[in-house]
Amino acid sequence: MLDIKKDKYIILELIPNSSNSKTGSIIQIQALKLEGLTLKDRFDYRINLDLITIPDLKNLVSYDIDSFKYTNSSNELMKLFNDFIEDYPLLIIDNNYTKDYLKDINNPKESIFKYLNLSFSDDIFDILIKKYNLIPSNHLVDLLYESLIYEMSN
Repeated sequence: MLDIKKDKYIILELIPNSSNSKTGSIIQIQALKLEGLTLKDRFDYRINLDLITIPDLKNLVSYDIDSFKYTNSSNELMKLFNDFIEDYPLLIIDNNYTKDYLKDINNPKESIFKYLNLSFSDDIFDILIKKYNLIPSNHLVDLLYESLIYEMSN
């Protein structure tokens, strides 16, 4: 188990265009590189919006357009992400699709929710917002980070 207050690690959130990595690809990744609870770097990338063919998904990821860097493919996105994470352990949202899409990454992976004394559920972000009195955000990785800060402060 990581020492959240001292160790280096990455927290991340990804959005795919399918729940199955064999038929889909990742269209967005947001990740934070942390040392203890100190933010060292962030990764805010998505594929070019014109490459997203599912209207609901395109609408889902069309927020804060200027806050992201864009790639021309999911492969390019994953290469950049692999370079970013180095050998840091990953704290992930432990839903099935996240595990599936990250299966080829050899970094250690753990559920972020065990550090928040919670389990993954479909309404987990509503629970986090209520539990830690957070301001709702489209940037789910930031909500996870704020939750870790609150949890480790108590």
